[in-house]
Amino acid sequence: MPDVIQIDLALQGGGAHGAFTWGVLDRLLDERRLQYLAISGASAGAMNAVVFAHGLLTDGRAGAQKAMRSFWKEVSQAAHRHPGIPDGLIDFFMPGLSFFQTFAPWGSHTMLSAMAEAMVRSFSPYQWNPLNLNPLNDLLERSVDFERLRTTDRFRLFVSATSVRTGALRIFRNPELSAQTIMASACLPQLFQAVDIDGEAYWDGGYLGNPSLGPLITESAPSDLLIIQLNPSFRADPPRDVAGIASRLNEITFNSSLLKEVRGLALLKQALDEEPPEHKFRTPFFDQVRHLRLHLLAAEADVFQLGTGSKLDPRWDYLEQLHRKGMSAADTWLEKNWSALGNRSTLEWASLEQPH
Repeated sequence: MPDVIQIDLALQGGGAHGAFTWGVLDRLLDERRLQYLAISGASAGAMNAVVFAHGLLTDGRAGAQKAMRSFWKEVSQAAHRHPGIPDGLIDFFMPGLSFFQTFAPWGSHTMLSAMAEAMVRSFSPYQWNPLNLNPLNDLLERSVDFERLRTTDRFRLFVSATSVRTGALRIFRNPELSAQTIMASACLPQLFQAVDIDGEAYWDGGYLGNPSLGPLITESAPSDLLIIQLNPSFRADPPRDVAGIASRLNEITFNSSLLKEVRGLALLKQALDEEPPEHKFRTPFFDQVRHLRLHLLAAEADVFQLGTGSKLDPRWDYLEQLHRKGMSAADTWLEKNWSALGNRSTLEWASLEQPH
């Protein structure tokens, strides 16, 4: 195994569940032999990516760990900045003043939470938040030095978004990064007005690239690619209630692009491996895929016990719980797969299709 292992990261989106990814990254940063050269992310994965990169540039590994903790702490504090007002009353009647539209605590079963859900189902964000106020944009501006990310050559960042007009995937790269591009990647159309960038409207990148793997293969040198997956691929029992059905449909929707891309890579890699090792392909992409070492760290289905509704839960104790679970999952994954890094793939396509 080489002294330094260069690795790329692909970070899936998932709202507050992104705190699990925060825990994974926190643990990976303890491994001094790992060097990160590129990160692809969507939605909450894009947020983790830029905060992680900002921290590394500012003060190395310790800086990245500090930046991510501070960011997630501020997410929680912003969602609860009206102490003494029951059940986020201001959040409901004046959604622009808080994180109602991002991480509102819909995991609870209060009457107000039910009213909030009914409101989102009945009205668009253009109606209930006509001023398009979004404190998350301000939080990103405070937390990340985007100018530094736009000009750095230390590592590459790829942020996915979905064009509303064309339905096509858009990848934002370092020179295009801003709080606005991250908000475009995280723009759930039920909760946010579409984000306008250079006259084009964008929705959440998770619909088409959650996250996108292609740029990591074609535009980055490392052959090791670690995917951090938040949405479970497999559930043992089909849901029967309304909330359970909606939750599972959400997981399937936001997993589909990743599963298709991984399956395509697996099939292509299988075909390329049948060629003699000394064979050189005319298209560089084929050589890049043949030498690719894919790895997957997936959250177990029981990690998010509250279901998809908990993607909107900003309670600090819940975020810390997810962080601890992410740390533990990364620790287990490293212990099992450390020797494979730099040597071979550990991801098997069948593991994404069949029960573990």
